[in-house]
Amino acid sequence: MGQAPSEDGIRLPLDSEADIVAARQKGRLLAAEIGLSASELTVVATVISELARNIVLYAQRGQITVRLMERDGRRGIMVTASDEGPGIPDISRAVQDGYSTSGGLGLGLPGVRRLMDEFAIESVVGRGTTVTVTKWGR
Repeated sequence: MGQAPSEDGIRLPLDSEADIVAARQKGRLLAAEIGLSASELTVVATVISELARNIVLYAQRGQITVRLMERDGRRGIMVTASDEGPGIPDISRAVQDGYSTSGGLGLGLPGVRRLMDEFAIESVVGRGTTVTVTKWGR
């Protein structure tokens, strides 16, 4: 899996299970650079895995971008998952607990939202979805 550094972070293309694992590992390593706790590193890795799996499952391909942040003296990691897949017709339903279109018991978007400090989602049917989440250190 290639990665492209840019001023907007490190872009990690996704189109396979191996890419999901690599994105999870890279995100965890970046989060460790800012001193997140072991449990916070696990949260970041889990969230990246969930978002990447959604991309591969629903859109076949897309990307995860991870970027270190600083705001008000705090450091954090921002994760942006984007694709040009089918989009989500009902975002409010997709972020409700218990809602699944895959029949799985994954973490889902509600779990991602709970685990991270900031959560935003944009989706247009037929054009794709972008989920942006941030975890802040202490």
